[in-house]
Amino acid sequence: MTRHWSISLRLTLWFGAIFFLGWLLFGIAMWLNLRTTLVSERHGTLERREYRLEKLLTATQNVSEVVRQKDFAEFAKATGNGLCEVFRADGSRAYPSPTAAAKEFPWPSLRNTQRQQFEQVSWSGDHYWVLGHPFQVGADKLYVMAAAPEAGNQLVLDRFLTGLLASVPLLLLISSAGGYFLSRRALLPVDRITASARSISITNLSERVPVVNTGDELQRLAETCNAMLERLETAVNRIKQFTADASHDLRGPISFMRTVAEVALRNPDADPDSRQAFTDIVEESARASALLENLLTLARADADRDGPQMAPLNLVTVVEEVCEKARPIAVERKHTLSVAVDSQQTVNVLGDSSSLRRLLWILLDNAIKYTPSRGRIDVALIASALGATVTVRDNGIGIPSADLPQIFERFYRADPSRGQVEGSGLGLSIAKWIAEIHRARLSVVSSENVGTTFSVTFPLCSK
Repeated sequence: MTRHWSISLRLTLWFGAIFFLGWLLFGIAMWLNLRTTLVSERHGTLERREYRLEKLLTATQNVSEVVRQKDFAEFAKATGNGLCEVFRADGSRAYPSPTAAAKEFPWPSLRNTQRQQFEQVSWSGDHYWVLGHPFQVGADKLYVMAAAPEAGNQLVLDRFLTGLLASVPLLLLISSAGGYFLSRRALLPVDRITASARSISITNLSERVPVVNTGDELQRLAETCNAMLERLETAVNRIKQFTADASHDLRGPISFMRTVAEVALRNPDADPDSRQAFTDIVEESARASALLENLLTLARADADRDGPQMAPLNLVTVVEEVCEKARPIAVERKHTLSVAVDSQQTVNVLGDSSSLRRLLWILLDNAIKYTPSRGRIDVALIASALGATVTVRDNGIGIPSADLPQIFERFYRADPSRGQVEGSGLGLSIAKWIAEIHRARLSVVSSENVGTTFSVTFPLCSK
């Protein structure tokens, strides 16, 4: 299964990754710059040390050899821990080593005797920079060499690197938090557009998503959504108007055909074939009239016109009346109709009596039609502090689980076995609409060859 990440999370990860990469490159550049600076400083220290030593040897060239050796030794001990030496061209020492360390130090040989040069050597587990520089003292050509340890520089570099690594978690946390904040702030208008678009349905297509005059892509997105909604609203209104007009205009001709057929049936001289034909016309006209009435009801629901007048009523009375109306049909189908309603109880809900009767009749009619002969249908009314719930349960053919999400859609009929029962596929759509205008919750639970249970929960009201 492919895992989809939100745009906010992806932007956060990208922002954190780019920020971390930038910090990594910055850290490497700073480390290299610090290393170069420290090496340059170390080189400068050695150059200044040799320059002072050369001046000392030049200034004392006319004194005795003993004095010169003494001045050299004192200078070496005073600077650089005594790591200084003066060599002749043949590689021998011009003066005795000022310290034991200088005598044991692995001084490199000069590759170029015409100018100064730096060398890096290892001694006793440490790295040293060595500067060699030729100079002239009288007739003698000497080579001054001085060494300085790199341990101090390495310590600074190690601490700098440790600080960089230690700051990784904090920087990642800051960058991720900053990325998430910026991404959420940038996508906040998208969330508003999404919420507004999600709230728009077939019943409120006139609403539009908010447009903020920012001149950016989000403004163009909102304007595009509104243009699409306007086109949808126009198309849906045309369909609604056509349905309402067609249903209304067809009522007259169908009623006329039915009336003519009923009058013809009263003629005692009609032959059997004609009488059967007129009977079929009456039955089909009745079904067509019922279908047109349902279409008109849904058209009025879509147009939100002629809404029912709400008033407090006793739901117990409505349930009993509908059940008594359905009992003869249930008896004809040899069903057992059980009604669990306390006649002495008063359950007040805010609603329209005729609409609620129609809602309950649709549920009972479905239970009777889709339950094989000698089935059982149970109707119950249970009131609690949370509301009043009417349940209609049968042990009929049931509804396949794949069809349950669509049964409240218009003209939807389930599998062919249910299609054998007469119906237009509009009853449950009307029931759903009636439940919604009464702020009730209509739900269904069903299993194939076990049965179906419809439940309608109404909010209570005080009379």
